Formats: sequence, structure tokens, C-alpha cells
Amino acid sequence: DSSLQLGIGQIDDQHKQLVAMINDLHRAMKQRQTMAVMGGILERLVNYTVYHFGNEEKLFQKHGYPEYDQHKKIHETLVGKVVEFKAKIDRGGSTISMELMDFLKDWLVSHIKGTDKKYVPFLQEKGVK
Repeated sequence: DSSLQLGIGQIDDQHKQLVAMINDLHRAMKQRQTMAVMGGILERLVNYTVYHFGNEEKLFQKHGYPEYDQHKKIHETLVGKVVEFKAKIDRGGSTISMELMDFLKDWLVSHIKGTDKKYVPFLQEKGVK
């Protein structure tokens, strides 16, 4: 919904893609799709998350965002957790569950509404739209 919009077009578009992938994963889980299908969606989600975080970090570097290091560490922690979930699933030690879905939803919503909202005024002041 609009509470997840930051007002920076490229970032908002990428967030919409992340939400869509999480929704796709949730739908596949509820429809009891195969692990291959769900694993493929999760793989795309991991890769797109890395791509998205990289884009944010490039904007931070380009404009000299003073909290770049802290934000990058948060990104690394989040990616690490998602990669860890994916590795457990790939090893057969876990399945795609509501625990994973809750983590993904909470991560995305709290990251956008909390961590990401902090950089918006700075980037907008630099002319990023």
C-alpha cells in the first residue's frame, strides 16, 4: 500500500517487485507447489534483493549519504538471513513455511518503513526523485 512508498521512483518500483515476489512465494506455498517452484521464486527473491540493495548503496555513495556504512551493514545482515533460509531449504533441512513468510514480510515492511524512510529526505534534498 501507499505506506510503503518512499517517493523515490526507482526505489519504489523495486520495492513493488520485492512485494510481488514475496506474494508469489506465499501463493505458491498456499497452493502446495513443488519445492522446485518455491525454491525458484526464493532464488529470484534473493537475487533481486541483492540487486536492489546494490542500487540503494550506489545512490548512497553517489550522494555521500552519511549513514551509508550502517545501512550497508543492515543490508548485509538481511541478505545473510535470507541466504541462510535458502541454504537450509536447498539442503532439505527446512521447507518454505509461515516462519519464512513472516520473516520476509516483517523484514520488508520494517526495513522500508523504518530504515529506508531515514534516507529519503537526504536523497530528495540531493534531487533524487
